[in-house]
Amino acid sequence: MVFAKTSKAASRLSEQIRNNEFHKKYLAIVDGKMEKEKDVFSDYLVKNERTNTSRIATKETKNSKFAELEYEVIKYNEEIDMSVVKVDLHTGRHHQIRVQFASRGHSLSGDQKYGTRGRGKQLALFACYLSFNHPTTKEKLEFELEPKHIGSWKILDK
Repeated sequence: MVFAKTSKAASRLSEQIRNNEFHKKYLAIVDGKMEKEKDVFSDYLVKNERTNTSRIATKETKNSKFAELEYEVIKYNEEIDMSVVKVDLHTGRHHQIRVQFASRGHSLSGDQKYGTRGRGKQLALFACYLSFNHPTTKEKLEFELEPKHIGSWKILDK
């Protein structure tokens, strides 16, 4: 999470978000074995405000927005039939990662809203990387973190 100290800095950070200059990567644990080791998911999503959910739609669907992400399989655990994927988010849509993986039969572990198997009580989605330009100095700031022994993330150790 990024906080600005001044309203001017907040405005500059918001502009970077609008211009897709914030770069975010996530780790997720998903059901099954991915068909490809690396791929790009490109869809249109539409949000339902009433149910606080999103779904895959067509370009022509009213209020639909383009959503794109790239993933790479980090590890597959055959014993529990789950994969750890690194997700490079190209756009930041409502529940994008959850919806795009679930729509392809690879729900996130612990996802009660879009999931199928509902493993775990906690959503297995971890923000592991963030980069943006400092609002004053314009210096590129990068932050990276890896989960360790947190519940179902032990899959990374096997």
